[in-house]
Amino acid sequence: MEALLKETVDATVNSRYPSMTLESRKMIEEILIRKEVEKGELLLNEGQISHNIVLVGKGMLRQFYYKSGKDVTEHFSYEGCIIICIESTLKQEPTRLMIEALESSVVYLLPYNKLLRLTEISWEINMFYRKILEYSLIVSQVKADSWRFETARERYNQLMEHQPEVIKRAPLSHIASYLLMTPETLSRVRSGIL
Repeated sequence: MEALLKETVDATVNSRYPSMTLESRKMIEEILIRKEVEKGELLLNEGQISHNIVLVGKGMLRQFYYKSGKDVTEHFSYEGCIIICIESTLKQEPTRLMIEALESSVVYLLPYNKLLRLTEISWEINMFYRKILEYSLIVSQVKADSWRFETARERYNQLMEHQPEVIKRAPLSHIASYLLMTPETLSRVRSGIL
Protein backbone atom coordinates (compact mmCIF):
# COMPACT_ATOMS: atom_id res chain seq x y z
CA MET A 1 0.00 0.00 0.00
CA GLU A 2 3.03 2.28 0.17
CA ALA A 3 2.63 2.76 -3.60
CA LEU A 4 -0.94 4.10 -3.13
CA LEU A 5 0.30 6.57 -0.50
CA LYS A 6 2.96 7.94 -2.86
CA GLU A 7 0.52 8.04 -5.82
CA THR A 8 -2.04 9.90 -3.70
CA VAL A 9 0.46 12.47 -2.43
CA ASP A 10 1.84 12.99 -5.95
CA ALA A 11 -1.64 13.36 -7.47
CA THR A 12 -2.89 15.83 -4.86
CA VAL A 13 0.34 17.84 -4.72
CA ASN A 14 0.61 17.93 -8.54
CA SER A 15 -2.95 19.25 -8.78
CA ARG A 16 -2.18 22.20 -6.48
CA TYR A 17 1.61 22.79 -6.36
CA PRO A 18 3.43 20.59 -8.91
CA SER A 19 6.90 22.08 -8.34
CA MET A 20 7.04 20.82 -4.72
CA THR A 21 10.27 18.91 -4.06
CA LEU A 22 10.45 15.23 -3.12
CA GLU A 23 11.69 16.21 0.34
CA SER A 24 8.55 18.24 1.07
CA ARG A 25 6.32 15.53 -0.37
CA LYS A 26 7.98 13.05 1.99
CA MET A 27 7.23 15.35 4.94
CA ILE A 28 3.54 15.25 4.01
CA GLU A 29 3.60 11.46 3.53
CA GLU A 30 5.04 11.02 7.03
CA ILE A 31 2.08 12.69 8.78
CA LEU A 32 -0.73 11.11 6.76
CA ILE A 33 -3.04 8.58 8.42
CA ARG A 34 -4.40 5.84 6.14
CA LYS A 35 -8.08 4.98 6.62
CA GLU A 36 -10.29 2.49 4.83
CA VAL A 37 -13.92 3.57 4.53
CA GLU A 38 -16.79 1.27 3.56
CA LYS A 39 -19.44 2.31 1.04
CA GLY A 40 -22.11 4.32 2.88
CA GLU A 41 -19.86 5.05 5.87
CA LEU A 42 -19.67 8.62 7.16
CA LEU A 43 -16.13 9.91 7.49
CA LEU A 44 -17.42 13.10 9.12
CA ASN A 45 -20.85 13.63 10.65
CA GLU A 46 -22.89 16.75 11.32
CA GLY A 47 -21.92 18.29 14.67
CA GLN A 48 -18.37 16.91 14.63
CA ILE A 49 -15.27 19.08 14.34
CA SER A 50 -13.13 18.48 11.27
CA HIS A 51 -9.52 17.94 12.32
CA ASN A 52 -8.25 16.70 8.96
CA ILE A 53 -7.92 17.53 5.31
CA VAL A 54 -8.81 14.36 3.40
CA LEU A 55 -6.80 13.11 0.41
CA VAL A 56 -8.62 10.46 -1.62
CA GLY A 57 -6.41 7.54 -2.62
CA LYS A 58 -9.06 5.20 -3.97
CA GLY A 59 -12.83 5.46 -4.27
CA MET A 60 -15.37 8.28 -4.34
CA LEU A 61 -16.76 10.42 -1.54
CA ARG A 62 -19.24 13.22 -1.35
CA GLN A 63 -19.66 16.17 0.97
CA PHE A 64 -23.28 16.98 1.75
CA TYR A 65 -25.69 18.68 4.17
CA TYR A 66 -29.37 18.62 5.03
CA LYS A 67 -31.67 21.49 4.07
CA SER A 68 -35.40 21.34 4.77
CA GLY A 69 -35.13 17.59 5.34
CA LYS A 70 -33.43 16.90 1.99
CA ASP A 71 -29.80 16.02 1.53
CA VAL A 72 -27.88 18.32 -0.78
CA THR A 73 -24.56 17.27 -2.29
CA GLU A 74 -21.98 20.03 -2.00
CA HIS A 75 -18.93 18.34 -3.51
CA PHE A 76 -17.64 15.07 -5.00
CA SER A 77 -14.08 13.80 -4.54
CA TYR A 78 -12.31 10.78 -6.02
CA GLU A 79 -8.75 9.58 -6.64
CA GLY A 80 -6.27 12.44 -6.36
CA CYS A 81 -8.82 14.91 -4.96
CA ILE A 82 -8.95 16.71 -1.63
CA ILE A 83 -11.95 17.20 0.67
CA ILE A 84 -11.92 19.88 3.33
CA CYS A 85 -14.71 21.29 5.48
CA ILE A 86 -13.11 24.72 5.45
CA GLU A 87 -15.07 26.49 8.18
CA SER A 88 -14.95 23.62 10.66
CA THR A 89 -11.29 22.90 10.01
CA LEU A 90 -10.09 26.50 10.22
CA LYS A 91 -12.26 27.56 13.17
CA GLN A 92 -12.24 24.14 14.90
CA GLU A 93 -16.01 24.36 15.33
CA PRO A 94 -18.74 21.75 14.70
CA THR A 95 -19.71 21.34 11.05
CA ARG A 96 -23.06 21.05 9.33
CA LEU A 97 -21.38 19.21 6.46
CA MET A 98 -20.97 15.45 6.26
CA ILE A 99 -18.59 13.30 4.25
CA GLU A 100 -19.90 9.96 2.96
CA ALA A 101 -18.14 7.22 1.01
CA LEU A 102 -20.05 6.48 -2.20
CA GLU A 103 -17.71 3.54 -2.84
CA SER A 104 -15.41 1.51 -0.63
CA SER A 105 -12.49 3.91 -0.37
CA VAL A 106 -8.98 4.43 0.92
CA VAL A 107 -8.33 7.94 2.18
CA TYR A 108 -5.38 9.63 3.81
CA LEU A 109 -6.11 12.02 6.66
CA LEU A 110 -3.83 15.05 6.79
CA PRO A 111 -4.07 16.28 10.41
CA TYR A 112 -4.63 20.02 10.34
CA ASN A 113 -2.53 20.76 13.44
CA LYS A 114 0.45 18.82 12.04
CA LEU A 115 0.08 20.51 8.65
CA LEU A 116 0.20 23.93 10.33
CA ARG A 117 3.40 22.95 12.13
CA LEU A 118 4.95 21.93 8.81
CA THR A 119 3.92 25.24 7.22
CA GLU A 120 6.07 27.01 9.81
CA ILE A 121 9.21 25.11 8.83
CA SER A 122 8.65 24.56 5.09
CA TRP A 123 7.93 27.32 2.62
CA GLU A 124 6.82 24.73 0.06
CA ILE A 125 4.29 23.12 2.37
CA ASN A 126 3.05 26.59 3.29
CA MET A 127 2.52 27.23 -0.45
CA PHE A 128 0.76 23.86 -0.85
CA TYR A 129 -1.60 24.72 2.02
CA ARG A 130 -2.26 28.13 0.49
CA LYS A 131 -3.00 26.52 -2.89
CA ILE A 132 -5.48 24.11 -1.24
CA LEU A 133 -7.34 27.06 0.30
CA GLU A 134 -7.22 29.12 -2.92
CA TYR A 135 -8.55 26.21 -4.97
CA SER A 136 -11.37 25.59 -2.47
CA LEU A 137 -12.34 29.25 -2.59
CA ILE A 138 -12.36 29.26 -6.39
CA VAL A 139 -14.44 26.06 -6.56
CA SER A 140 -16.99 27.57 -4.16
CA GLN A 141 -17.22 30.76 -6.23
CA VAL A 142 -17.53 28.90 -9.53
CA LYS A 143 -20.29 26.72 -8.07
CA ALA A 144 -22.18 29.73 -6.67
CA ASP A 145 -21.90 31.51 -10.04
CA SER A 146 -23.11 28.38 -11.81
CA TRP A 147 -26.22 28.24 -9.62
CA ARG A 148 -26.89 31.93 -10.21
CA PHE A 149 -26.21 32.28 -13.92
CA GLU A 150 -26.38 28.92 -15.72
CA THR A 151 -29.32 26.86 -16.93
CA ALA A 152 -29.81 23.25 -15.80
CA ARG A 153 -28.38 22.01 -19.11
CA GLU A 154 -25.32 24.28 -18.82
CA ARG A 155 -24.66 23.06 -15.26
CA TYR A 156 -24.87 19.44 -16.37
CA ASN A 157 -22.59 20.06 -19.38
CA GLN A 158 -20.01 21.77 -17.14
CA LEU A 159 -20.02 18.77 -14.81
CA MET A 160 -19.64 16.38 -17.78
CA GLU A 161 -16.73 18.41 -19.14
CA HIS A 162 -14.85 19.06 -15.89
CA GLN A 163 -15.70 16.01 -13.77
CA PRO A 164 -16.70 13.10 -16.03
CA GLU A 165 -15.88 10.65 -13.20
CA VAL A 166 -18.85 12.03 -11.24
CA ILE A 167 -21.21 11.36 -14.16
CA LYS A 168 -19.85 7.80 -14.50
CA ARG A 169 -19.73 6.84 -10.81
CA ALA A 170 -22.08 8.88 -8.61
CA PRO A 171 -25.77 8.00 -8.10
CA LEU A 172 -28.10 10.18 -10.19
CA SER A 173 -29.94 11.41 -7.08
CA HIS A 174 -26.68 12.88 -5.73
CA ILE A 175 -25.77 14.38 -9.10
CA ALA A 176 -29.22 16.01 -9.27
CA SER A 177 -28.88 17.52 -5.78
CA TYR A 178 -25.35 18.73 -6.59
CA LEU A 179 -26.70 20.51 -9.67
CA LEU A 180 -29.70 21.85 -7.70
CA MET A 181 -32.20 19.92 -9.79
CA THR A 182 -34.84 17.37 -9.11
CA PRO A 183 -34.07 13.86 -10.40
CA GLU A 184 -36.86 14.43 -12.97
CA THR A 185 -35.20 17.59 -14.29
CA LEU A 186 -31.85 15.79 -14.48
CA SER A 187 -33.53 13.00 -16.44
CA ARG A 188 -34.95 15.53 -18.93
CA VAL A 189 -31.55 17.24 -19.26
CA ARG A 190 -29.82 13.91 -19.87
CA SER A 191 -32.36 12.90 -22.51
CA GLY A 192 -31.99 16.25 -24.29
CA ILE A 193 -35.54 17.48 -23.59
CA LEU A 194 -34.25 20.46 -21.57
